[in-house]
Amino acid sequence: MTRRHRRYYDYYYDSRFPPRSTPREAKGGIKSQSKRGAFGESWWAKRWIEVLESFNIGARLGRGRSYARRGQVLSIQVEQGMVKAQVQGSRPKPYSVSIQVKTLSLVDWKKVADALSKQAIFTAKLLAGEMPDNIEEAFDLTGVSLFPEKMRDLDTKCSCPDWSNPCKHIAAVYYLLGEEFDRDPFLIFRLRGMDREDLMGLLGDQSEPPKGRTRKKAAPSHPVEDPQRVFEPLPIDPEVFWGGRTEKRTGFGEVSIPPICAALPKRLGKFPFWSGEEDFISAMERIYYPTSQRGLEVFLDEANFLSEGARGAP
Repeated sequence: MTRRHRRYYDYYYDSRFPPRSTPREAKGGIKSQSKRGAFGESWWAKRWIEVLESFNIGARLGRGRSYARRGQVLSIQVEQGMVKAQVQGSRPKPYSVSIQVKTLSLVDWKKVADALSKQAIFTAKLLAGEMPDNIEEAFDLTGVSLFPEKMRDLDTKCSCPDWSNPCKHIAAVYYLLGEEFDRDPFLIFRLRGMDREDLMGLLGDQSEPPKGRTRKKAAPSHPVEDPQRVFEPLPIDPEVFWGGRTEKRTGFGEVSIPPICAALPKRLGKFPFWSGEEDFISAMERIYYPTSQRGLEVFLDEANFLSEGARGAP
């Protein structure tokens, strides 16, 4: 390349692509839980990421992944057909990002619900909070798709000066959404215009009998209460309730550390858009385990003290 060609290339490149900037450090941002490799583990999360990567935005994908892992995304709000986010870039004021997803009409959703209700496995898995593996087939039968298929199905905007759309800030939000789909697959339905409760309602409507037919009312499994009957509340005093007798505890029974560490947080599931430095469940396990050990030691000490006091009592 000659010097003249080089000057022309540098001028063209600099005018077309803004210089790479270093983002300001963000405090309390949402950090990706995947330190390396792909974002999201479920097939539906990976499917969402495929939509982003099909836009061929080049190096901005890599920068978007870096932003997602560094915690540059400050907030994400998911509504029906819309995602709003704040991303900290190189300027003091965070950039505003919006991702508008084309929603399906109510008529289309009713067709989808009809197709889903014809296979019990679909309803069963959705009620269990899982995404059926071949659910896209039910959407295809109605002529619509669960995921956005074309660029025009998405309207993305960012207040940053980058001319590219999607930019790295939008890409960062995309990646974090993919991880969030792992936790709550029903966010995909919300983006397409249908919340989980409404979808379950549509599936219930599909199970109603056709017009002109009525279902037999099942016999009640419990006796019908007499509306004229007056119920007397139970006495609070244990001596009155037991007829002058009170039960005495003879021991505390078997006391041990729960077999599952941090069982309650695990039942609640992962925290939405977690912004901590460490995985939420892992952090809870590290707190629960020593606390359970210490709690058992304190309990056993008090139990021994009470037992010794009972033996020494006259």
